[in-house]
Amino acid sequence: MTAGGPSPELMAAAPETLKVEVDQASFPTEVLERSTERPVVVDFWAAWCGPCRQLGPVLEQEVAHLEGQVLLRAVDVDQSPQLAQMFGIRGIPAVKAFRDGHVVAEFVGAQPAPQVRAFLQGLLPSEADLLAEGGDEASLRAALAADPSHLPARRQLAERLLREGRSAEASVVAALAPQDRLCDGLAAWAQLQDEGSEGDAQLLGALRAGDFAGAATYAIGAVADSTGERRDILRRVAILCFEQLGPEHPAVGPGRASLASSLY
Repeated sequence: MTAGGPSPELMAAAPETLKVEVDQASFPTEVLERSTERPVVVDFWAAWCGPCRQLGPVLEQEVAHLEGQVLLRAVDVDQSPQLAQMFGIRGIPAVKAFRDGHVVAEFVGAQPAPQVRAFLQGLLPSEADLLAEGGDEASLRAALAADPSHLPARRQLAERLLREGRSAEASVVAALAPQDRLCDGLAAWAQLQDEGSEGDAQLLGALRAGDFAGAATYAIGAVADSTGERRDILRRVAILCFEQLGPEHPAVGPGRASLASSLY
């Protein structure tokens, strides 16, 4: 058996799609989009890697026990070196768990079944996760009351408030997680919106419309002509846009380079 496919025993007991190989083309759909429905675990592996062959069957077995609550995908780093570079893979096997398009947990190296089981269990929905699924303001606030460290609810609530023009409230929500790049960027968005400068109309319009690629372009352009605190606010908004778009978006690499050039 190879690490890239299910074991014969599990093939007999589980759906054929228990473990799906993905590449550069299928990654956005099979991993990022699917992770908005349930956690997706990605096994970065290679055929020549002995520890990968040890970990592969363990992952399959433990994911199969969860009966569809977690999806399993595999990336052959030799076949998809761009993905390995994009996600900073320096050693394999490397396992990354995605939720809502973002990496939420990870480990490197072959692990025994109990540790893999604990890792997977940590991905299952908590009370706050279930509350946040409502998506409305009351549900998101209830999720944060149950777990103040719940970043998806905090991000979603702050963004919802910003779209409704409630900048002061959004700033308070986002400011409680300053270490999170998305929340930090949302707080910067709130500052810009609060200031209400006519020069930021296109940028703010793009943010409210969810056009993060366009917003990044406006923010980067404004950085070059700004100084001091405003320059830093625009930088944080640009980073928010990159985080929202995700590393696979074609605008992110060039955008980061342009931002660095404008700053330094």
